[in-house]
Amino acid sequence: MFRRLALILMFAPAAAGASGFTADQAAPFVRLALECAVQEYPNKIAHVMQSDEDQGTPRSLYPAFFGCFDWHSSVHGHWLLARFARLHPAHELAPEARAILDAHLTPENLAAETAYLLGPDRASWERPYGLAWLLQLAAELREWDEPGAARWSAALAPLEAACVTRLSDWLPKLAYPIRTGEHSQTAFAFGLVLDYARDADDQELAGLVEETARRLYLPDRGVDLAFEPSGQDFLSPALAEADLMRRVLDPAAFAGWLDAFLPQVPSDGGSAWLPVALVTDRSDGKLAHLDGLNLSRAWMLEGIAAGLPAGDPRLGALIAAAGAHRQAGLAAVTGEFYAGGHWLGTYAMYLTSGRGLPMRTAAPEGGK
Repeated sequence: MFRRLALILMFAPAAAGASGFTADQAAPFVRLALECAVQEYPNKIAHVMQSDEDQGTPRSLYPAFFGCFDWHSSVHGHWLLARFARLHPAHELAPEARAILDAHLTPENLAAETAYLLGPDRASWERPYGLAWLLQLAAELREWDEPGAARWSAALAPLEAACVTRLSDWLPKLAYPIRTGEHSQTAFAFGLVLDYARDADDQELAGLVEETARRLYLPDRGVDLAFEPSGQDFLSPALAEADLMRRVLDPAAFAGWLDAFLPQVPSDGGSAWLPVALVTDRSDGKLAHLDGLNLSRAWMLEGIAAGLPAGDPRLGALIAAAGAHRQAGLAAVTGEFYAGGHWLGTYAMYLTSGRGLPMRTAAPEGGK
């Protein structure tokens, strides 16, 4: 595995993750998340109402995750803050990040969040995307060696357990994968959940995700990238599936599966086989999704490369395409428009800190 990653970094130093992307370079992402975490409006509340009692403000419904336009964006915005403060504890923004986490991740707030999640007619609420990001937040806190993180992790535990239960109940019933390029996609969420389960040593959940991934995706053959992207995708159905299966299969088996599943990856070392997505209006929330697609494609391509054996002839083309998407995606994380500013920082942080890669648990600055 280390040899494969060394080869990836030889092809593309920009793919070095946390070690190649400084705290100051990541700081603009953090500032977006800090502003967003306490900005209650505009806000998209999406739930089934049983009575007038289900009316409420975002802060009253979601006392921990009320900012950032919608619940899942707030959750992964908090993940961004935790990720940055853990990796860069000496940076001037780290205390601000910890202060937000301390104010929001209280036992009282998270008990209310858990009660909301478990309310009637909410079995599919934020499933799977928001639930998967909540588990990523739980993983980040668990890996963080500081007293505050242990306190926040303990407060989050009931909501974390509720998310695990929701997903565990759902996966055996899922007869087909969900191949959309938006929140309901299963492949991307499965990757986040599998990383969480392995991090938490939850062998039952990890086994369930692996079995479900094999059942739903292992037979797939001949995907055609000409059908991607759709006009408002922020996730690639094809690349997310491949990025999931490299987590499930050993390198040799994954190489063979990728041959059959994605035969379009060339061995010429170029990036032309996968052009970056075009964004025509960044003030439009749906069209701005395509900036996120460029970012998520970049980390998925890096992940696919990390899953292949050293010397695989497709590595150069995968990393070249990742570099092109990385450059286009990061250039768009400006915060000029709230439509993208409320969430793109998370995707930039996930990419630049190498969170989804095999060596994703980067050491904090000045720490072990």
